[in-house]
Amino acid sequence: MAWFQLVLAGCLEIVWAYFMKKSEGFTLLIPSVVTLVAMVASFALLSLAMRVLPLGTAYTVWTGIGALGAFVVGILVLGEAVTPMRLAAALLILTGLVLMKLSSN
Repeated sequence: MAWFQLVLAGCLEIVWAYFMKKSEGFTLLIPSVVTLVAMVASFALLSLAMRVLPLGTAYTVWTGIGALGAFVVGILVLGEAVTPMRLAAALLILTGLVLMKLSSN
């Protein structure tokens, strides 16, 4: 259950990052509200997962999911650049997440 909570928390991190971008510096009401609600839910789920998972594992996986997800959303939805260096960086983050999962109990 902790891993499910952690993955969901990471997905909500992607949501709030995207809507923070769309809020235009918190000047638009709906994207700002979605950002704040997703942030609170993400942090709440992260805290629940941390009851069971080690701090380093939980926090690394949470931020990694958010970083990779935001990277993908940036490319697919916002039209951000796809370069070999950016792809290599994303692959390194993904590799780190897999290793973190494999090394946890």
